[in-house]
Amino acid sequence: MTTTPSAPNQQADSGSEKGPALSGLEALRRNLAKGGPRSPISELMDFHSVEFDDGKAQMQGNPGHKHYNPIGIVHGGFAATLLDAAMWSAVHTTLPAGMASTTLELKINYLRPMTVDTGPVLCEGKVISRGKRTALAEASIRDRAGKLYAHGTSTLLLMGAPGEG
Repeated sequence: MTTTPSAPNQQADSGSEKGPALSGLEALRRNLAKGGPRSPISELMDFHSVEFDDGKAQMQGNPGHKHYNPIGIVHGGFAATLLDAAMWSAVHTTLPAGMASTTLELKINYLRPMTVDTGPVLCEGKVISRGKRTALAEASIRDRAGKLYAHGTSTLLLMGAPGEG
């Protein structure tokens, strides 16, 4: 039998017998303070959450040989995944308990290649606009020296608002 992990506030903090459900920001901060669990994609791609604030998220990624493509640089999917996770998390910090979001559109600009020598990178995501049904977010990936490696924007669908059918 296979179980499917859930987002931080979808199961453990859903509010049933354990008290009221948590907002997106509360759930992400609680998960970070407890030291996990990390999502399967963050374990696979070797990135983790650093900080959350209202409309903002920071993640650290560790580009490694396991991310290399055939031409000897980190595959663009590493940056795309890290950017998508930071933008999703930034939007999630704005959601009340019971709501979720999913990516509708993802646009990435790659500015320079990453390698193992790049070292850890910081990805900062922020909400640009949030409506009732969609949100727009952006994120950037920089190395420790502040060099920009990639920038992305995303449109996310907001779902499951309390009282909606």
